[in-house]
Amino acid sequence: MATMELHPSITAVFKKKPLEFYLNGTRIELSDPNPQWTLLDFIRSQHGLKGTKLGCGEGGCGACTVVIQTLDTSQERKGRVRHLAVNACLFPLVGVVGKNVITVEGIGNSENPHPLQERMAKLHGSQCGFCTPGIVMSLYALIRNSYDPATKTFRLTESDVELEGHLDGNLCRCTGYKPILQAAKTFITEDLKGKIAISGETVHDLQDRECSEISYMSEGAVKTSFSCGRPGGCCRDPPKMTKESTSLSPDSSVKRSRDSSDTGSLEHVSVSESAISTPEEDETVSVSGTTFGKPMKSNEKESPDGSQVEGTKVKAGIDAPPPKIDSGIPQYSFAPYSTNTELIFPPALRKFENIPLYYGNSTHIWLRPVTLEQLLLVKGVYPSAKLVGGASEVQIEVRFKNLSFPISVYVSDIEALRQIDDPNNYEDLDTVNEVIFGANLSLTDIEAFCKDLSRKLGQRGSVLEAIRKQLRYFAGRQIRNVASLAGNIATASPVSDINPVLLACGAFLAAESKTRGPFGLEMSDFFTGYRTTTLPADAVITHIHIPLPELGVTEVTKAYKQSKRKDDDIAIVTAAFRVQLSWDGLISNISLAYGGMAPRTIEAKSTKRKLVGKKWHSSTTLDSAMAYLAHEFDLNFGAPGGMATYRKTLAISLFFRFWHEVISDLKLGEVNQDLITEIHRSISSGSRDDNNPHEQRVVGKQIPHLSALKQNTGEAQYVDDMPPQDRELFGAMVLSSRAHAKLVEVDWSPAIGPGLALGYVDKHSISKEANFWGSIVKDEPFFADGEVFSQGQPIGLVYAETALQAQAAARAVRIVYEDLPAILTIDEAIEAKSFFKHGKILKKGAAIEDKMDKAWEKCERVFEGTTRIGGQEHFYLETNAALIIPNLEDKTFEVWSSTQNTMETQEFVSQVTGVPSHRVNARVKRMGGAFGGKESRSVQLACLLAVAAKKEGRPMRCMLNRDEDMMTTGQRHPIQARWKVGCTSDGKLLALEADVYDNAGFSQDMSGAVMDRCCTHLDNCYEIPNVLIRGHVCKTNTHSNTAFRGFGGPQSMFITETYMTAIAEGLKIPIDELRHRNLYKEGQLTPFLQKIDQDWHVPLLLSQIREETNYDSRLATIQKFNSQHKWRKRGISMIPTKFGLSFATALHLNQAGASVMIYADGSILLHHGGTEMGQGLYTKMVQVAAQELNVPVDAIFTPDSTTYQIANASPTAASSGSDLNGMAIKDACDQLNARLAPFREKFGKDAPMKTLAHAAYLERVNLSANGFWKMPRIGYTWGNYNTETQKPMYYYFTQGVAISEIELDVLTGSHTVLRTDIKMDIGRSINPAIDYGQIEGAFVQGLGLFTMEESLWMQDGRLATTGPGTYKIPGFSDIPQEFNVSFLQGVEWGHLRSIQSSKGVGEPPLFLGASVLFALRMAVMSAREDNGVREPLVLDSPATPERLRLAIGDEILKRGTVVQKAGEKGFFVSVA
Repeated sequence: MATMELHPSITAVFKKKPLEFYLNGTRIELSDPNPQWTLLDFIRSQHGLKGTKLGCGEGGCGACTVVIQTLDTSQERKGRVRHLAVNACLFPLVGVVGKNVITVEGIGNSENPHPLQERMAKLHGSQCGFCTPGIVMSLYALIRNSYDPATKTFRLTESDVELEGHLDGNLCRCTGYKPILQAAKTFITEDLKGKIAISGETVHDLQDRECSEISYMSEGAVKTSFSCGRPGGCCRDPPKMTKESTSLSPDSSVKRSRDSSDTGSLEHVSVSESAISTPEEDETVSVSGTTFGKPMKSNEKESPDGSQVEGTKVKAGIDAPPPKIDSGIPQYSFAPYSTNTELIFPPALRKFENIPLYYGNSTHIWLRPVTLEQLLLVKGVYPSAKLVGGASEVQIEVRFKNLSFPISVYVSDIEALRQIDDPNNYEDLDTVNEVIFGANLSLTDIEAFCKDLSRKLGQRGSVLEAIRKQLRYFAGRQIRNVASLAGNIATASPVSDINPVLLACGAFLAAESKTRGPFGLEMSDFFTGYRTTTLPADAVITHIHIPLPELGVTEVTKAYKQSKRKDDDIAIVTAAFRVQLSWDGLISNISLAYGGMAPRTIEAKSTKRKLVGKKWHSSTTLDSAMAYLAHEFDLNFGAPGGMATYRKTLAISLFFRFWHEVISDLKLGEVNQDLITEIHRSISSGSRDDNNPHEQRVVGKQIPHLSALKQNTGEAQYVDDMPPQDRELFGAMVLSSRAHAKLVEVDWSPAIGPGLALGYVDKHSISKEANFWGSIVKDEPFFADGEVFSQGQPIGLVYAETALQAQAAARAVRIVYEDLPAILTIDEAIEAKSFFKHGKILKKGAAIEDKMDKAWEKCERVFEGTTRIGGQEHFYLETNAALIIPNLEDKTFEVWSSTQNTMETQEFVSQVTGVPSHRVNARVKRMGGAFGGKESRSVQLACLLAVAAKKEGRPMRCMLNRDEDMMTTGQRHPIQARWKVGCTSDGKLLALEADVYDNAGFSQDMSGAVMDRCCTHLDNCYEIPNVLIRGHVCKTNTHSNTAFRGFGGPQSMFITETYMTAIAEGLKIPIDELRHRNLYKEGQLTPFLQKIDQDWHVPLLLSQIREETNYDSRLATIQKFNSQHKWRKRGISMIPTKFGLSFATALHLNQAGASVMIYADGSILLHHGGTEMGQGLYTKMVQVAAQELNVPVDAIFTPDSTTYQIANASPTAASSGSDLNGMAIKDACDQLNARLAPFREKFGKDAPMKTLAHAAYLERVNLSANGFWKMPRIGYTWGNYNTETQKPMYYYFTQGVAISEIELDVLTGSHTVLRTDIKMDIGRSINPAIDYGQIEGAFVQGLGLFTMEESLWMQDGRLATTGPGTYKIPGFSDIPQEFNVSFLQGVEWGHLRSIQSSKGVGEPPLFLGASVLFALRMAVMSAREDNGVREPLVLDSPATPERLRLAIGDEILKRGTVVQKAGEKGFFVSVA
């Protein structure tokens, strides 16, 4: 490989050598690797190492986490082995030289898993599984680092797992985090042999525990109430039920009494509800352990000795067996943990010789110096060389800003730059006046050092505590493990977390260059502009000096950060303040440093000058300082970064907090504790009601996700993990960079050539007719033709030999645009009358006869308003991916796609390739999350690749980068409603009229269907006699919005609860009372004229959860709390939901097919039309089939979802996957059971399937069956207002209630969810563990929708939130601190006619996340009352910290308000 020619002085020192390191304990010598590769690129290029995932490419999701095993170089732990969790997507490949890389495959596999992997699987910590390997590796690093080989103890606590940031760099979109935390915490307290530090002082010896079988119960009020599971019973076991209370006769089943949810309240009911057996009845057929028969002997029907002729060929088992339920507590058995089985640090690496080396090609070179002298040599020769440590900033510049660095220098292996001048080595800490950090010391090490020393120094160490605090919430642990202080300083980010502290404390930078030698730089004038500094190009920072106050000097330093999310988020405003006071309390020196208030880190120098000499403990000083700051930070309304009023208000608020903290710390006076205490969370806990009275032999059992263990070991395969195909090429889409423009010219020639693309496809590659697609209306082009209507719209696709080459080629295409006016928001669309044809209207009562005027005349009070709710990015961890394999002989296409919709994928690939559908096999094994985002939008990528595959006759593969996925695939619809509601003076609803608008984007996709469901949920759970609802679909120039979990329902019910709240506040009626007065009663009609039938349980759910959670007393306590607290407020909200189940008005989609094939050895192959995206559908469907066929679970296998097995499959969506496919499977099983009935009579009802199948085959009985089911009853017709002829729209309603309690920091808008309780009516659960996971995950996703996740656009129509750096989903620290979930019991569901009388559960709980928003609203209302604000509160969604803070209405906000001047526009655009 040709290499760039280097200066002779460089080659004299640096040698071109292979990279030497270890991978999972195996020695690697890597010669001439691609210099543009990250560690992730290398790992995924290796056979069998696909467990490490690419989730975002910017270190924000943790899916790529691996562990670097290296020797500690610190003085205290020198020579000990460290385990560093790092982001492989960022980490430079050269950085692993001399180290051991451990991937998830290196610690265990499904045959022999690591106990942590096993526990995560069995305790349901994995759903889609894409994030799971990264989470496992983060925990693995924590566990390995906590072990002290000298004392053979683990120093670990629950706090280490949850509160110290070890998981803050990992995201999960499925689980809601709760089961992951429970698995991690129980692993620590139950699984680690040796001594485990439960607290800072107490050590429990678990060496002699009596068994390895551990009971798992979520923590409730009593956090130690777990059972050890010891045979014979544990002292903590609950009392067992008497035999009489649990034994049931064959013709009865368990039912809870209607007036109690207590597990002990049981009564007998008729079995007519559904044919359900109790666990005791079917013990002869186990859940797992199938034996399969030997190959057939066609002439042998009976054995001479009477034994079974089929014999045993092999025995199966499931990876993670279900627990036994003992008195409502799941009892799990785990393999014991032993430190002796862990990967050791390769002994050869202890003798590894660190030498300077380089590698690269003709365009990119990596240099690895190991001394400061070598680094200075490089910078002297190449001043523009890019210095790289953890690459957390560099890889962002390369991957997303398209920057290129010909010469990169890896600096983190220079020992001289990683030292601390440790004051602990001094005999007298009182004499220490500074701390010196080596420039390349990791942020994790600095954080730990500052935490320790600040405690020892007390008040003198306040600057170190300020540094620790900022670093704790800087990025994720993986980045902190490798990022350096010097890197943060030199990057000069205007929103840096740490630079304001260094500026405020007067830090001094030691620098050095080859020409001038050592020299110093003052932080006070280091930053000169946006990302520019006074550091000369040829110089490097070598040390950072942190001054400490002299003994006896009264000085306080504090630091603050405000962001959308507490953990791992870019700051909105950061601040650090330092004040010195004279003996008489006067300000002798002060520094007020800010990030986020200017293009650079800045000091409020004018305010500083004015404050020196003033008395600190004086309200006049405080008032003056706030006025000075308001004047000094006079932001423009359209200031870069947006949020001008919020930022200015924060700048003042944070100083306000500092002023009070100083008074408190120095004991100058009494202060309100709420003012000086930031929002912090405790260790989370929670419960699930694991008692299931409807549990059967298989159905109803808590069987872990069948792929869970493989997901934890990295063996689970996703589309991009599939092995390379012969001669495969990689595609990259060429996307529009404009929101609306004419395409003047598209020049492909710069993209074609050596090292770039081999070819491309565009509008000329298919016919005009074939170029259009869409789920409902075919109005969207695959390739733009003359005009682009949104940023991210595909113009074409290039393909190359590697993914990196394809991406480079896509960037090289030259496109000339002529910009056209763009419509972005709903308001703009309404003004321009830019709509897609829709015209759907709902009418009820007076509206049917167009007499709404008469309805309004009867209303004593009328309320009107406009409610907005923003969109939501799906943020599935696996972006859209596809692999197209053409067969040249048959002109067929095998299409592997991460899709929820195999039929639509098949149909449109057929269209663009010009072959019939029977020559396209669309397949998917699993998705790494989908949530509706892969129901239609996945089709686009598959079709573009198919066009290219047909053109070249070669396989084509592509997985979108996160920013590409977010730009092209759309999101949840932003919705605006303009409503008018009337009622009596006592709050009885009488009339509702609403115009509802959704922002469809540039094409229709499913926007019309989303609007349909939105309109049908605008009542939520309330009877309104007269209703007129009009739906409108807005055409704009954003990406085309699409399906997302809830499909318009959550937005609609938010609007409902908003107008209900407006009524309650207007009439001064408690909101809970208003809801109760207006709840539906059985027999009443919805706005779409569907009768509320006997399956109406919301009133019961409300009454039960209200009593179980002590809601009324908690409400009174909160009201008292708010009356006594001005700066800290609490709120509580109880919200019901009613979610309709079916594909609504797309009647044809309410059908499903299934195929069940029994082989002669007794094994069973199951196919159905459903797809697996983490929701556990494959697991549930196997349970259904196993129950119906009376076989163990492991007798059945579902390989994938494929159009060659199930034709015309409906998308797996609308929470109908189990309903539709389960009934189709039952139909197929019923056919097979009828055929097998004679053989069961002969061999016994519990005879193994191998016996039955063997005999049936010899009797020429068909052992294959195709099942089919279409949903009965439904068939709504729009425009039919005849209640006698109108059919139901929904098959049934899944119902639930949530109560959430929050605490709000009035000064900043930050909040925490103290507690959430959810009670759901989901019928008889097929798998309670999976359903609990769906409920918890949906709630947390809803919490994100309503409080955190904010999609923003630039004024020119570009999407501004394109990855985890700018778009924040909930993390581990955002879930409720106490999170309790239970199911409704004690009612009848036999009338449902659904599979096993179960209900769909995927979507319905998501809206309950709004309970957090409405609890926040209560807190804000209390603060507004304190501040004398009287006008009605409009709190749109999401209720971000910015919106909450700006709603408070206090004097600080008035000082911080930035008035919009004529012609000014905000920096960002919100499109709702």
